[in-house]
Amino acid sequence: MSNPVICIGASFVDELFHATEEMLLATTIDAHVTKTAGGVSRNIAHQLALLGVPVQLISVFGNDSDGNWLKEVCTNAGVKLDASITKEGLSGKYTGILNMDGSLYCAFLTNAANHLITPEHLAKHSALLKTASFLMADANINVETAEWLLAFSKETGVPFIIEPVSVPPAKKFKGVNLDGLYLITPNEDELPVLCSDKAFLTQLQVEELLQKGVKNIWLHNGKHGSALYNKEKAVTLHAPDIHVVDCTGAGDGSLSGYILGKHLDKEDLECLKLAHTLSAEILQVNGAIATHLTQEKLLALVNTYYPA
Repeated sequence: MSNPVICIGASFVDELFHATEEMLLATTIDAHVTKTAGGVSRNIAHQLALLGVPVQLISVFGNDSDGNWLKEVCTNAGVKLDASITKEGLSGKYTGILNMDGSLYCAFLTNAANHLITPEHLAKHSALLKTASFLMADANINVETAEWLLAFSKETGVPFIIEPVSVPPAKKFKGVNLDGLYLITPNEDELPVLCSDKAFLTQLQVEELLQKGVKNIWLHNGKHGSALYNKEKAVTLHAPDIHVVDCTGAGDGSLSGYILGKHLDKEDLECLKLAHTLSAEILQVNGAIATHLTQEKLLALVNTYYPA
C-alpha cells in the first residue's frame, strides 16, 4: 500500500515539566523541563513517517520561530505538509506538568488554532484527500470539519478514524451522527462522554456506538490493555509491564502502531500487538515519539513483548 495516511489536526510545541519530588499545591516544586514537537495528529504523522509509512499532515502553524521549528521537524521526519496552514501569530503550545512517576498532573493548551481547518479548506484539497489510504483526525478539530470528513469518507470509501484526545474535545461528538466511521479510539474516560446517559455500562456504550453505525471501537484501558470491538467480534490484548518514564504521546503511538499494522495488511490482533509495543516503547522515553525505532526494529520488538 503506497497511498498516504492523511492526518488532520493539532501541531503544538510540547513543553513538559517533570516533577522531581512529590507534587504539592500552592508551593514551589523542583522540576526539569523538556521541549519536543507535539500535537496528536502531528505526533501520529511523525511516528508513521519514521516507520516508513507515506504521510501527509494537514495542520496549523504560526509564522513564528516555533512554527518554523515544528515544520522543520516534520519535514525532516518525512512528513509532507502540502495542505497545512501557516497563520499570523504564535504557534500552539501544550504545557504539561508531570508527576514523579511520569503520569500527567495537569496541562495547559494555548494558541491552538485548529478552527482554521475548515470544510472549505479541506474541499480545496479534495484531490489530495482522495489519494489517502486512511484519513485520521483528532478531536481538536471542529465538529463541522469532522462531519465533512465523514461524508467525504462515505462518498469515496477512504476509511476515516477519529482519535478523541481527551474528555473535553470528545464531548463535542456526543450526539453527532457517526454512521460509517471506520474507527474511534476512546479510553475509559472518553467513551462515556461519547454516549447517551442511558448507556451507563461499558458494554452498553460500545453497543450504542455500534448501533449508531461506527464500524470499530478501540477501547483503551491503560495498563490493563485494550479491546477492539465490532459487530462480528471483540479482540482484547493485555498491556506490557514496563517502567513509565513519560506518559506523553503513548496513545498517539498506539494509534500509529495500529495504522502501521493496517498498512502492512495485518489482522486485528497483530495490529494491537504492534500498537501496544510502540506505546510501551514511547512510555519508556521522554517525548511523544519513539525516534529510536524503525519499522524493522518495531516488528522485531513485538516478539519481545508478546512471545509466541
